[in-house]
Amino acid sequence: MIISIKRALSKGFTRYSETPKSKAFRLRLKLMITSSEEFYRLRRSEIESEYDRAAHDDAPLEVWLEVIQKFPEMRSWVAHNKTVPIEILEVLSRDKNPKVRSVVATKRKLPEQIQLLLARDEDYSVRERLVWNAKATDAVLRILAEDIDLRIREKAKAKLIEVA
Repeated sequence: MIISIKRALSKGFTRYSETPKSKAFRLRLKLMITSSEEFYRLRRSEIESEYDRAAHDDAPLEVWLEVIQKFPEMRSWVAHNKTVPIEILEVLSRDKNPKVRSVVATKRKLPEQIQLLLARDEDYSVRERLVWNAKATDAVLRILAEDIDLRIREKAKAKLIEVA
């Protein structure tokens, strides 16, 4: 589908790519989520393309904060979003619900400071998810290598040996 830049912007599209063949701007099918209600609707939709948008589309920081506040049952789905900002992951890493923190622990883009916080989480499932995170840092793995849970300790030690 080819549309003009002006029309695309009016519809909320945020990204375009120019194809060498047509030299026309084409949609990359990347919309921006513009409200907490929109995220909620997309996440609960039975239409696959809408459901996928909740997992992949960008949203302003204010929208993510509003989703967390207005729709607490959506916090783990906010963490699942591929474009969720680090600032939001930081908020969610301190969430009272261990399921939300567990989702945060799986994110590959987590900075070390958040990983260190989660490495000392009281909930086993959070630390377990973190030890399986491919981007867990050596400092985090050293903490997890001393974990009270044997499986977490063994996995952390094995990963430390792999990188040595």
